[in-house]
Amino acid sequence: MPAFAQSSQFSIEAGANIEAGAKVFRLCMSCHMVGDKAKNRTGPILNDLFGRPAASVKDYKRYSDAMIRAGAGGLVWDLDHINWYIENPKSLVSGTRMIFKGVKDPIDRSNLIEYLRQFSDNPANIVEAEPTILATDPDVHPSILAIVGDPAYGEYLSGECVTCHQIDGEVDGIPSIIGWNEEDFVIALQAYKTEHRTHEVMIMTARRLSDEEIAALATYFKTLGD
Repeated sequence: MPAFAQSSQFSIEAGANIEAGAKVFRLCMSCHMVGDKAKNRTGPILNDLFGRPAASVKDYKRYSDAMIRAGAGGLVWDLDHINWYIENPKSLVSGTRMIFKGVKDPIDRSNLIEYLRQFSDNPANIVEAEPTILATDPDVHPSILAIVGDPAYGEYLSGECVTCHQIDGEVDGIPSIIGWNEEDFVIALQAYKTEHRTHEVMIMTARRLSDEEIAALATYFKTLGD
């Protein structure tokens, strides 16, 4: 499960310009398109990127499970997180399918971001960073992670989960939880329970669950993917 941290607020370097950013974008063009005639390729279209929740481009079917979980966990592409992802994609979403070493030079990143901003609505009004991700996922005590879940009990408890998450593993705007690693599942639910992740429905659901019930659900949904 990806664990996100609020990055320090990113400021575009002085002198950043669109023309220079267009040159940096050549590094991205083998997978991404932007502009009037853009369409999804190996990677999703980058029009309207700013302020967009992760893994939310319609008709794009190649998102990794990690990116889908990131979007469900509150990741929104503001300036901070775009900068972080461009610098090192796997440091933000470790399971991303994006095979790219990143743009290490902050001036090059500023130029690229300035170039991409023109393809989003009202780019001048885009906030520098939105508080969608509050902190890293919590450190879960080893004794909680060591609880052996009862899959039968998990199945009994799963009714509320499958009102949103599809039991066949299909993704329709809501990430699949079928076959998740049990530890990842437990950490995610504990993160919602402690409001380290922001999603009102998930917070309310997780707060009602005991540690044993979370472990049971984790084991049950893991078995569905075996």
